[in-house]
Order: sequence, then structure tokens, then C-alpha cells
Amino acid sequence: MTERAVLVWLFQANQVLLIHKLRGLGKGKINAPGGRLEPGESWEQAGRRELREETGMEAGPLTQVAALDFRFVDGYHLDVRAFFAPSVGGTPRPCDEADPFWMPIANLPWHHMWKDDPLWLPHCLAGHRVEGSFLFEADAMLEARVKICERSLAPMLG
Repeated sequence: MTERAVLVWLFQANQVLLIHKLRGLGKGKINAPGGRLEPGESWEQAGRRELREETGMEAGPLTQVAALDFRFVDGYHLDVRAFFAPSVGGTPRPCDEADPFWMPIANLPWHHMWKDDPLWLPHCLAGHRVEGSFLFEADAMLEARVKICERSLAPMLG
């Protein structure tokens, strides 16, 4: 079974909005807001909806920074697009799925995130687009491949 999903990394000054995932895939982990596409939604529409539902926040222009392919040994497959966006309004508020909070970009809590995040996200923060494929068995990452593409983004870290 293949599903499509988005992640939206929202930035304000030198901070990024993260969530503590309270239920579903990734429960207990720290990640960016996001989730699965609904029928008829574009990647960007899903990103804006998920960001609003999970955090109450609104984003400026979404810039795709990564195409990520997640496969699980049980047969589950998740096709993900990751976006960066500037914050344009709202106050983070928790919901039943996520507890949002601002974190300095330089202090990302890698040890509480998915094991793939440190392999691809730093490249995006440095201004590169990436493509990645990962194989997981539950929380354990068994395989990883990351392709660093063109440097066409503004770096998020100085």
C-alpha cells in the first residue's frame, strides 16, 4: 500500500516549528508538521491544511526541498514531499495529534527524530534539494540512500 504525505518545515527568524507527535505513525517522535494527502489535494494544499490542523499556523510560499521514499518491511510505502516555508501568522497551539513548539535551527533534537532526518535535512538547511529512499522495520532504519541535488535554495543556517 502506497500513501502520499507531506512535511512542512516552518521557519521564523532562526527557529523552526516542530511537533511532538502524540499519535499515529511516529508517535513519541519530534518531527515537522505534516500528514497524508486527502483525495484531490495537491502536495501544497495538503501541506497548508496539515500545518493549520496540527499547529494553527499559516505559511508563506512553500518551497519543495525533498522527495523522500519510505518503505517498511511490512509492505507499507510512504511517498513524501518536504517543504520549507516562512511563518506568516498564527500562534502554535496543540491538538490531539501534535504538540507544536519553536526550536532554534542550530539545536535540532536529532536523537528524538526519525533516524533518516540527520541524513537529508542538514543538506536542505544548507540550501540543497535532496532525494532520499529509506527502508525501515518499525523505528529501525535498515537502508538509506540520499542524493544531493542542485543548490538552489537559500541556506537556513549561516
